[in-house]
Amino acid sequence: MVRVILRRLIQLVVTLIALTTLVFFWLRSLPGGPVDALLGERATPQTRELLTRALGYDQPIWTQYGRFVKNVVTGNFGNSIRTGEPVMDVISRSFPATIELAVAAIIIAIGLGIPLGYIAARYRGRMLDNATIIVTLIGISIPIFFLGYLLKDLLTQNIHIFPPSGRITTGMDNTDVTGFFVLDGLLTREFDATADALWHLVLPAITLATIPLAIIIRITRASVLDVLDEDYIRTADAKGLRNTTIRKRHVLRNALLPVVTTIGLQTGALLAGAVLTEKVYNWGGLGTLITDSISGGRDYPVLQALILLAAVVFIVVNLLVDLSYAVIDPRVRVQ
Repeated sequence: MVRVILRRLIQLVVTLIALTTLVFFWLRSLPGGPVDALLGERATPQTRELLTRALGYDQPIWTQYGRFVKNVVTGNFGNSIRTGEPVMDVISRSFPATIELAVAAIIIAIGLGIPLGYIAARYRGRMLDNATIIVTLIGISIPIFFLGYLLKDLLTQNIHIFPPSGRITTGMDNTDVTGFFVLDGLLTREFDATADALWHLVLPAITLATIPLAIIIRITRASVLDVLDEDYIRTADAKGLRNTTIRKRHVLRNALLPVVTTIGLQTGALLAGAVLTEKVYNWGGLGTLITDSISGGRDYPVLQALILLAAVVFIVVNLLVDLSYAVIDPRVRVQ
């Protein structure tokens, strides 16, 4: 197990180095270079020369690269062009909102997807199985923004079950400790704030979870059907093992590997889906920050930090997926 962890950590470091290099050269491949991109229409020969010298772009490329890597390691991405604040301060205000939304969405997707996929496989060819296939196909096909506006119109304006937007009711946000409003309410023992944050979270999380949920159901169903046709399942049944033992130890565990892979990929993809979901529900997370940084004056310092942050999250999630393989399937540990 230790060798598996070390091998994956080495791969993680190599991936991060490659990604950092790509981002470094991407900045320098912008039309006119990063200096013109930062100055925009205000660029003059004098201001261009001053900014080039201030940013160190007049130095050798490897000197620039070494300084860039050092800044990435220390978390120094400079200041935002739009607000003038340190980039990490800007991101730290939005990061908890997106993580809270993504975690809630993946919990819904996993909590419903695996059981429903397993049940559909057990009753394959029947009405329940056919209904599941139709519903998942619809879930995959509907765009997130359309589903978001549909649920928002139905459940917040017509029936008034959920709040229409935001993360918490105005006046209850004085419990902000970590930026995770659900957790902050528990830490400060303000349980009304926790309940209010959860109530705001439900609808955006359901919207964001729709596509991962549909995919997990279909992958679980297909994987379970493949395992049910294996010889060792028929052998276990012929030996007289209880159905519960066969399902838990042999069917579900062996069917989980492709499901876990799908969960890892979908967790990373939630960051992309969060852009639209956050816009619909005015969530104020990284998705909103990305759109504001692009449309609000090409805030490249923030964008490069967001690219690296998204990559790190995706890599860490896939590292956890790889480690879970070794837990689910002991054969992975000796490979």
